[in-house]
Amino acid sequence: MSGDGNKKQFWKRNAAKVPGSIQHVYGAQHPPFDPLLHANLIKAGQKPSPATPGKPKKATTFQEFESITSDAWDVGDDDDELLAMAAQNLNIEVVMETANKVIENHSKLQERQKLDDNTQEEGADDDDEEEDEDEEDEEGDLTSPEVSFSFQSSLDTEGHLVKSHSEAPIGSPKDAAGEHAALYRQRSLPHRPVIPLVARMADQNTSGTPAMTEREASRLDKFKQLLAGPNTDLEELRKLSWSGIPRQVRPITWKLLSGYLPANAERRENVLQRKRQEYFGFIQQYYDSRNDEHHQDTYRQIQIDIPRMSPESLVLQPKVTEIFERILFIWAIRHPASGYVQGINDLVTPFFVVYVFEYIEEEVENFDVSSLQEEALRNIEADSFWCMSKLLDGIQDNYTFAQPGIQRKVKALEELVSRIDESVHHHMQHYEVEYLQFAFRWMNNLLMRELPLRCTIRLWDTYQAEPEGFSHFHLYVCAAFLVRWRKEILEERDFQGLMILLQNLPTMHWGNEEVSVLLAEAYRLKFAFADAPNHYKR
Repeated sequence: MSGDGNKKQFWKRNAAKVPGSIQHVYGAQHPPFDPLLHANLIKAGQKPSPATPGKPKKATTFQEFESITSDAWDVGDDDDELLAMAAQNLNIEVVMETANKVIENHSKLQERQKLDDNTQEEGADDDDEEEDEDEEDEEGDLTSPEVSFSFQSSLDTEGHLVKSHSEAPIGSPKDAAGEHAALYRQRSLPHRPVIPLVARMADQNTSGTPAMTEREASRLDKFKQLLAGPNTDLEELRKLSWSGIPRQVRPITWKLLSGYLPANAERRENVLQRKRQEYFGFIQQYYDSRNDEHHQDTYRQIQIDIPRMSPESLVLQPKVTEIFERILFIWAIRHPASGYVQGINDLVTPFFVVYVFEYIEEEVENFDVSSLQEEALRNIEADSFWCMSKLLDGIQDNYTFAQPGIQRKVKALEELVSRIDESVHHHMQHYEVEYLQFAFRWMNNLLMRELPLRCTIRLWDTYQAEPEGFSHFHLYVCAAFLVRWRKEILEERDFQGLMILLQNLPTMHWGNEEVSVLLAEAYRLKFAFADAPNHYKR
């Protein structure tokens, strides 16, 4: 990129229908997209160039494309060229006007100080006058660095953005100029917010132990009373769980609703011991064969996929990686009809996180799993394996050869959306966006790549409570999820923009409220269409 002309031609949109290299719709990691981080380089006062009637101007340069992607703000020591490109988007007139106002305010303040000093000097002796002059000199020396700081904190002499406080001129702003400079720098170079793996109990009921509201305490009491009986009423438990399960009782509730544990309380301990022993029997029988010629490809693919999973702070712990490798390999060996398929690896995480909370109180993203006792780790591993197996038993055709289950569900999603929101459906048809290109991952990973993990756990509360939640109700959740972004979809005017949006939907800050609204809409769609399939077929 040697010149401005080259910069503008780089990443130029081609007239052909194929826009270039599109990311895989599954397998690779796609963190939730945050729109708050991509509106920072405000082009104040810039007039839009005329566009062809009916076809609004889209991002055609690399700089514009960069500003709407989720990984464009990893600023490092070697990113001067990127910062220079960003600086070109700043309106120099606005910067200069702001700097002039700051200088003018300082000049007025300095004049007032001199007038006050002159008034005080009239009744003072010669020694006091000399001291006052010295103080005035010091004040004058302190003024110019503040003025220069207010301007140079945003741009240096060569027009580059200053990346940190250490690169700005030395000076500590103590007035509006310093505050303005700090605020401007924050807007110019945004930082990635640290989003907790699981949010507060009042929001997701997944981690931490803050004070519960009266309603939450009441719901928790209902769960405890229901679970304390000699025979748990599973139908009543499903009704209670549909709107979310408190963190304290989520592990036992998930095990019951998935069919891993019996409803009879007396039999549960024996079943747990037997199933855990059975799992580690599989480990002894099969795990040593992972490097055999006919199994090594499966094991190698598992090793490749695990580091791609999220949250990295949890999955990349060596102990967790070992556990996930064993769970996935044993499942693949015991299910030769499908074997291991990319996407199955993601389905372990929610079970593992929920069952870890059976033994800890703190948040899991900062917790060293290896500090748990060996018996606890073995229990978590075995329970996660069996519950994941129960889930996959209901959707295994998603992962057999050619993945026919996913093909059918994506086709059903297309037919459903064409009935519930014809505008969105026709808009995607017009720009030749195939549902399989984005919805394959939604079905393959059960929306885990589209939502934060805290939202996935809340979503699975309802999936566990809903009959055929993972295999059938998920279709209506996907339809509601797509229509939820109706406004953003209709604003995109080309294939590339639509694909970037649909693969990076802005859900990073979603919580319990958004998931509850999504589930309510999905239930409404199911009520309208599930028992009348011809209603959504043309």
